[in-house]
Amino acid sequence: MNLSRPQFLDNLVYLNPWRKSRLETYILQTCISAFVSALMIVAALIFLIEYVGISKTLGAKADVSGLSVIGLMLEKSPGSILVLLPFAFLFGALFAFVNLNRRSELIAMRAAGVSAWRFVMPAAIMAFAFGLLTIGLLNPIASLLNDHYERVTARLDQADAPPQGPANGAIYLRQGDGKQQIVIRAASQDNIIGHLKGVTFWIYDIDAKETPVFRKRIDAQEATLRPGYWQLRNAQEATVTGPPTAPYDVLTMPSNLDPQKAFKKYASTQSVPFWRLPGLIHQNRISGFSTALYELKLHQLLSTPLMFAAMTALGAVFSLRLMRLGGVTGLVISGISLGFVIFFVNQLFSSMGKAGVIPIFMAGWSPAILAMLVATTLIVYTEDG
Repeated sequence: MNLSRPQFLDNLVYLNPWRKSRLETYILQTCISAFVSALMIVAALIFLIEYVGISKTLGAKADVSGLSVIGLMLEKSPGSILVLLPFAFLFGALFAFVNLNRRSELIAMRAAGVSAWRFVMPAAIMAFAFGLLTIGLLNPIASLLNDHYERVTARLDQADAPPQGPANGAIYLRQGDGKQQIVIRAASQDNIIGHLKGVTFWIYDIDAKETPVFRKRIDAQEATLRPGYWQLRNAQEATVTGPPTAPYDVLTMPSNLDPQKAFKKYASTQSVPFWRLPGLIHQNRISGFSTALYELKLHQLLSTPLMFAAMTALGAVFSLRLMRLGGVTGLVISGISLGFVIFFVNQLFSSMGKAGVIPIFMAGWSPAILAMLVATTLIVYTEDG
């Protein structure tokens, strides 16, 4: 039986599973190499930008050396790199498939009847798997490093500021458990962590309609937050219906606040690892605080694998045009431009979600879904015309 060269390659690819596996492995290796190169370029730019920024803000301090600045840069940079990882996958896929196109390897594969889906799927699956790794491992590591960076910079700023006595001015806290909400106001805070002076507790019960109903008020000369409870001194209760009670020398109240974290500033989303987000959202919800930022961060992280796969598919589909037909450079530029458009759309949806214009779920998932739909549509158009 005589077979022409394209027919022979077609039968060889589709009848030999080992060759099919080797083909996909080769494409995967090429994409990984290009992705690593793109990631190194992105990381180098981030390192340079962060180093300049930290040097300007902290480099003038006497107790910050050049090595300390580099260490702070290495702690802050991973969070920024994770934000720009979709571009690394986009550029990596573009570089990989353009190189395959230039070496005429794509022509040989298409001549053998290999579908465009076979080109894109290995790279997209690799990107999806890396997205899972980013959620489970890289994001927690970057969050811990960023948290340490924020604590170090706050300590340096505090050391650089003139010495002050106990913190004056009103301090507000809030705690709750879904059945009760307590608003706490203190006139001042002592140097001892968790020790407040001139404290007032407004206690509300949550009714069946989830509406706070004022129940009583407690005024105390001093209040100390301990693990699991508040310890009040010289406290007096007052309700809506009855007269104030006689002062208590010592009064305790249950509390679910952490003494080490209750008086810290509102935690930034970059400093919260993925695994802590659900618990933090639940804690803030029952305490009556807004959870929009944390919920948005959670949905954006969950959509990360889909976003990585979509950006990889977009990079591939814009470089599949055969070199002899021309116009590859224009397509590559179009792919890069579309990547920036998706990044802008992601930021726009994030802002709309934070403002409450659209649901948090839609704000977190829509950019990744839209990117994947665009990539799928372009692949179908490229494959089937």
